Amino acid sequence: MAAFRFSSLLSRSVSAASLLRSIGNNSSRARGISRFSTATVFEEPITPPVQVIYTKNLINGHFVDAASGKTFPTYDPRTGEVIAHVAEGDEEDVNRAVAAARKAFDEGPWPKMTPYERARILLRFADLVEKHSEELAALETWDNGMPYEQAAKSELPMLVRLFHYYAGWADKIHGLTVPADGNYHVQTLHEPIGVAGQIIPWNFPLLMFAWKVGPALACGNTIVLKTAEQAPLTAFYVANLFLEAGLPPGVLNIISGFGPTASAALASHMDVDKIAFTGSTKTGMIIQELAARSNLKPVTLELGGKSPFIIFDDADIDKAVELAHFALFFNQGQCCCAGSRTYVHEHIYDEFVEKAKARAIRRVVGDPFKKGIEQGPQIDSVQFQKILRYIKSGIESNATLECGGDRIGNRGYFVQPTVFSNVQDDMLIARDEIFGPVQSILKFKDINDVIRRANATHYGLAAGVFTGSLETANTMMRALKAGTVWINCFGVFDAAIPIGGYKMSGLGREKGIYSLSNYLQVKAVVSPLNNPAWL
Repeated sequence: MAAFRFSSLLSRSVSAASLLRSIGNNSSRARGISRFSTATVFEEPITPPVQVIYTKNLINGHFVDAASGKTFPTYDPRTGEVIAHVAEGDEEDVNRAVAAARKAFDEGPWPKMTPYERARILLRFADLVEKHSEELAALETWDNGMPYEQAAKSELPMLVRLFHYYAGWADKIHGLTVPADGNYHVQTLHEPIGVAGQIIPWNFPLLMFAWKVGPALACGNTIVLKTAEQAPLTAFYVANLFLEAGLPPGVLNIISGFGPTASAALASHMDVDKIAFTGSTKTGMIIQELAARSNLKPVTLELGGKSPFIIFDDADIDKAVELAHFALFFNQGQCCCAGSRTYVHEHIYDEFVEKAKARAIRRVVGDPFKKGIEQGPQIDSVQFQKILRYIKSGIESNATLECGGDRIGNRGYFVQPTVFSNVQDDMLIARDEIFGPVQSILKFKDINDVIRRANATHYGLAAGVFTGSLETANTMMRALKAGTVWINCFGVFDAAIPIGGYKMSGLGREKGIYSLSNYLQVKAVVSPLNNPAWL
């Protein structure tokens, strides 16, 4: 199985960087630092080639207004202007959606379909996503701000691949026959868990939809999914494609709304059998508490990270610079597994810092619909202001600001690609998840030093190691306390590769075979055997 890589975008970014490097060599250092393709930002925004059609909650196979009649705006992060007004679901809407999902599970055809029939619906859905991929990519970019090329060439193909993968699992989920002491026949049944509540984040709306919905449906469950209020539009669009693919009413219900109302109601609902959440660690703790205080429903959490990217002195520096740049700046830095602590061996530190700064200066920022743009705007004003506060904290902590450090333009939520050197482990920019285009470069002495420091965090989602030594790679992959360790690569995401965290980065795993266990109950069935021919 070929792994689809977000890091496959590196090949395109390297070629673009080569072109920009030739331009940059003709500029003075001061002019280079000020050039962040800001001219692109100030141009009139490109009109998105898509219409907003679906803005209402999906309950029991129908798009409906919120019970309260309320709506809330979703914004274009390029300009801060309203794209559309979306139904604002709250507790009553969650109650209605859960009731529909419960009826669909207890009385509807979905759990009683053969696994092959369920797989065929998932495959039809994937085909429809491919058919409408241009509209979906445009809608994702408009609502989220990610570059259109990223959405079209990475996120949409991966979405399709994920549903192909889970369709393949639908008819391969089965129990075991278990040998036991005595005259007994023992078997295990793997049964769908029931109504799954799912809460997805805003940074990769379509991918997070797939990570949650794919395994839950393959296992025969019904779903109530709460979108991220910052980027809800693509979830509604693909929900309609599911209906077109033949998914029975009530199997998939979509609610838009806010955390304290809709998410809290879903996590604490007594008729929801399981909750899955992706987002911040702080919110994940609240979700787990609500689940425990209600019906003790099992919880899957994919939470925050402060992933180390560790570069040893035997590394190819130019390749390491490009990979470290990608590991941090991809998706505007809004990635939970971003390599946001760049540890560089002291023997190559100064050279690395200079080249990392130059690469950040060359990064092309602007309207994400424009071809060749590497970085679009941050998701909203809240995240934008949070990033600027962390940049200010880095400066006040006496880290060296190598480049960036400010907004771009006065419209929308664009932040300059920012690089800090001489960062210390106790600084906020080295401890907290910034979720933005801010690279913190730290110096280390030897392998024992960097292992200790890399693991000295509450997080443990991912890590990267760049080295030419097999011995070093083998040592690091075992020593780092993280759910994923990338060796001489970063951001390789495949449908079969699990992702999840150690420590406060989460509970359980998503994607791959491990994700199926999140949505299954194991039942042991024991019956006596009279005069068995064999045991």
